[in-house]
Amino acid sequence: MASTPLMRAMAPFFAPIWCAQLLTGAKSFVDNPLIGSSRLNHWGLHVARLRLAHAMSDRRRAGLAGAVDPADRAAFDRDGVVEIRNFLPDAIFAALQQQILAYRGPARETVQGDAVTRRLALDGTARQAIPAFADFHQDRRWRGLSRYVASFDIEPLLYIQSILPRRHDAPPDPQTQFHSDTFYPNMKAWLFLEDVPMESGPFAYVRGSHRLTPQRIAWERERSLAVRDGTCRLSARGSFRVEESELAALGLPAPTRFAVPANTLLIADTFGFHARAQASVPATRIELWAYGRRNPFRPLTGWDVWSLPGIAERRIPLRWWLGDKAARIAPQPWRPVGHKGPADE
Repeated sequence: MASTPLMRAMAPFFAPIWCAQLLTGAKSFVDNPLIGSSRLNHWGLHVARLRLAHAMSDRRRAGLAGAVDPADRAAFDRDGVVEIRNFLPDAIFAALQQQILAYRGPARETVQGDAVTRRLALDGTARQAIPAFADFHQDRRWRGLSRYVASFDIEPLLYIQSILPRRHDAPPDPQTQFHSDTFYPNMKAWLFLEDVPMESGPFAYVRGSHRLTPQRIAWERERSLAVRDGTCRLSARGSFRVEESELAALGLPAPTRFAVPANTLLIADTFGFHARAQASVPATRIELWAYGRRNPFRPLTGWDVWSLPGIAERRIPLRWWLGDKAARIAPQPWRPVGHKGPADE
């Protein structure tokens, strides 16, 4: 995106903000002209941020490793994704499944291409209505692994999420193209409440793509030089897309598609390449969905005020409220759709 006269005129005012963002998780090559500068990235800016963020993540993870089951840690370090079937005891999972499917609360939806995603916040009201959630939330294996993958001792954002049947009058869902969420390690997780067959469009992940190899560094550098002026809007905003045909040159295997039974936990570092596989039949997928991300350059592993009880469960309603208030400046992608259940049409 070319510099405009207005941008050049405003540069002295925004320059301190743009500089400060270099030591945050800011990733957009179009919103920050320093991050998007081909000259600075030719000199190594993007690669320097990439290397530093991953080095700090490795250091934080080393301090969290003791709380993780050794087999889970080995699987994650090797693959970047961990699959655990029969995660909860049968009776607890049955109660959790029943309570979530019966729950109705303030829902938000977003549309990406032909896909509609619905989320309900697991706030204080939802947690009271779903008492079995506490068994998952307090599970030692979940807490240790989710924090290790995120590289922070933080409470992730937690939602009830539904992937609804695809619309037939829209372009393809951009989440079906393999991509990296951002330039630094972060965590997403899914506890599937129903079976996820192959035809319903399961989560797909390129094992080992979370590692910062020489091939990946070279690929990231090349993307950083041209992505700002490319045709892919999401790549230009820092979520680099990758073609499956490129994986072999990066020393990576073909993607794994996780068609799994209910009560499977998947947890992944989404710096690694991942996608939502194409569905061949109309289907609704219901899951607990978790998301853990902080400033990658933050040296402290813990001491997170947003993880404190009484605050953590209020974060999602607060984020939605702030998004609504700022909608005139920045579009709010999650629109309120009233009180709904996760499986409502």
